[in-house]
Amino acid sequence: MGHISESGVKKINEICDRYIDERTPLMMILSDIQKEYGYIPLDVQQIVSDRTGISVAEIYGVVTFYSFFSLKPKGKYVIGVCLGTACYVKGAQGVIDKFSEILGIKAGETTEDGLFTIDALRCIGACGIAPAVSINGKVYPKMSVSQIPGIIDEYRAMGGAN
Repeated sequence: MGHISESGVKKINEICDRYIDERTPLMMILSDIQKEYGYIPLDVQQIVSDRTGISVAEIYGVVTFYSFFSLKPKGKYVIGVCLGTACYVKGAQGVIDKFSEILGIKAGETTEDGLFTIDALRCIGACGIAPAVSINGKVYPKMSVSQIPGIIDEYRAMGGAN
């Protein structure tokens, strides 16, 4: 987002105003901003703070605590690799390592072309199909390292079409 345009500031203020009558509006405001822009950088947090009176420190704490909020833009395809206990003991570390190797990025990073982000997740509630990976909400059960190149190729072929 960098420097926010006047229309961007107006949109963020409109989002804040939607929840003016709520006792605790922060999560709803941040959720709407995340949906609208895909991330919540510090300059946006300052606008929310100015509009709501909630300190930037509190807003930053919420944004960094919850994994579904992001300080940086995410790729078009967000690869979430579960590293919860069940997934971990069934090989999830090898899975995330293979995604990292192929894409040339670490967990929490986005490829230069903006297509992929890798997220290390604590538990996605799919222990019976461990190790589990989700890509933009689509769950891949019992992921093996050998499946990963084909999955990456499939999403690269879709590129900007989805």
